[in-house]
Amino acid sequence: MSIFAVLGNPVAHSRSPQIHQAFAAQHGQKLIYERRLIALDDFAAQAREFFKAGGTGANVTVPFKHEAYILADVLTERAKAAKAVNTLFWRNGQLLGDNTDGIGLVRAIEELLSFSLSNKHILLLGAGGAACGVIQPLLQQLPASLTIANRSAEKAQLLAQEHNVNWCAVTQIKPEYDVIINATAGSLHGQKLPVSVPVLARAQLVYDMMYSAKLTPFLLQAHEAGCRHLVDGLGMLVAQAAASYALWHGFNPDIRPVTEQIRKEMERS
Repeated sequence: MSIFAVLGNPVAHSRSPQIHQAFAAQHGQKLIYERRLIALDDFAAQAREFFKAGGTGANVTVPFKHEAYILADVLTERAKAAKAVNTLFWRNGQLLGDNTDGIGLVRAIEELLSFSLSNKHILLLGAGGAACGVIQPLLQQLPASLTIANRSAEKAQLLAQEHNVNWCAVTQIKPEYDVIINATAGSLHGQKLPVSVPVLARAQLVYDMMYSAKLTPFLLQAHEAGCRHLVDGLGMLVAQAAASYALWHGFNPDIRPVTEQIRKEMERS
């Protein structure tokens, strides 16, 4: 039986095994999927050892997505655009690197929320790896505009120029966006982002890539500003995993029941 794993540090909290086992149940397959704690200074060697020992595919989580990008022998166009890899696949004697974060975000918004990104003015908060991974798939939905905002205006400008989109400093955002996507780690650290009440109140959808059993700090901030359509990143987590599963197995899982299942597990714990 093929062996799969999620590689990260920390990794004990990862819900990837439950998600992929749920996909396998839909597919009528049995699956070995493990969590593997990787030493911070030894990703390449331990990842190679996993595949040498019979591993077929791996999801890669923080802080190793850039190292996985370097490790891969072949990169998909999505991975090249993101300069990061979250999915590895041993295929035809080579290690393929893909990035499914962006298509996962888009699928979660459009399929689970029945919300079209086409012709919307989108604000993307953050200019780090999480933001890089979703820009190309967002642009493929043909939004009216995409603007990157970041605490460091220089980083926002550099990333925006690379993708030919708009940018601004996070303190200079105007209330003109239909969709606001938080790709910063602010919610992870309990930080309040310097985004004004009018900006948040105007948005039709505020989406935080972080997820939690309760409102994340950023979604709570948006709720207090008056925005009512608030969504965390659980759907994105499941949808990006589904894209990995499809790459490895040739089967595209139904993400809705799995998202609902994981949500219930989170609420019970």
